[in-house]
Amino acid sequence: MGCRRRGELTVFGLFRSESDSEPPSVFTRQIHQSSLLDFLFIFYFLRFKIFASFNDKIYFSAADMDTANQLASVGTFQVLKLPLGFIRVLEWLFAIFAFATCGGYSGQLRVSVDCMEKASSDLNIGIDFGYPFRLHQVSFEAPMCEAMRTERVFLTGDYSSSAEFFVTIAVFSFLYSLAATVVYIFFLNKYRENSQRPLIDFVVTVVFSFMWLVSSSAWAKALSDVKLATDPDEVQLLIPACKDPTNKCGSLHEPRWSGLNTSVVFGFLNFVLWAGNIWFVFKETSWHKGGSRLAGSAPNKQAGTFDQQPYNQGGFDQSGSYNTQGSFDQPSEYSQVGGPTSYSNQM
Repeated sequence: MGCRRRGELTVFGLFRSESDSEPPSVFTRQIHQSSLLDFLFIFYFLRFKIFASFNDKIYFSAADMDTANQLASVGTFQVLKLPLGFIRVLEWLFAIFAFATCGGYSGQLRVSVDCMEKASSDLNIGIDFGYPFRLHQVSFEAPMCEAMRTERVFLTGDYSSSAEFFVTIAVFSFLYSLAATVVYIFFLNKYRENSQRPLIDFVVTVVFSFMWLVSSSAWAKALSDVKLATDPDEVQLLIPACKDPTNKCGSLHEPRWSGLNTSVVFGFLNFVLWAGNIWFVFKETSWHKGGSRLAGSAPNKQAGTFDQQPYNQGGFDQSGSYNTQGSFDQPSEYSQVGGPTSYSNQM
């Protein structure tokens, strides 16, 4: 880098002569010493343009943030801070956890059959099962301990109805919670303008609360039955060779139930959330608002009756009726004046 042939200048290796042996780059330009000041002026001018462009970029980034804030203000995201919206979000999340932990389960148990004839033994029998827990369709090959023969053995029980019912409620709960959250955020005014929409939301919330209680209870009972049906000790009783005391059967591996236990917990938590949200949805209905107006109007009516003009005791001052002083001034036949005289005249 530096000065080169006949006044040609290479600046930082970017500007070269066309006669250089190296191939020219996209930034190649020949600059003479006489135009060095012009180059510095152009570079100085471009420096301000670069910083101006950089500042413009920052400005547009701030504008983009303002636009995003304006878009966010279109939706009433403040409703998510209220129990009505916040609980809906929790219902949405907990519904995902409920059907994911139940619908995505797969387990395995392993048993061993040690026959008197060692050649017929099978010391590692794997039995795979999973959702929807139609155990009567799950089969495995077990040795008969007779001349290397095996037989197909099926598990017992069909618990698909409870499991599928639980997952169905979880899926529909997830969809409704998502739709209700979107309505709360972007269409809250329209939601409150029509009195029928909060009523529908209230009825659906009550129905889902009941369904979560029923499905969670049914699934909890079915899960206990699944655990019993897949207990390795119980599975050994299904193998004919294990009924012979000369053969030895044992359990090698039990299924893991943590995922299914979690699904039951999430099921009852969903019931608590939906049941607790009934009150907050009810507050949006016309039933609650009408009751609030009636309750507020009753004290106003009572206050209006007591604000009337009090009883006027001046009515007793009206002449000719209640003026007791005037009654004593009137003449009476029982007056003592002239009384004895009239008696002596009669005698």
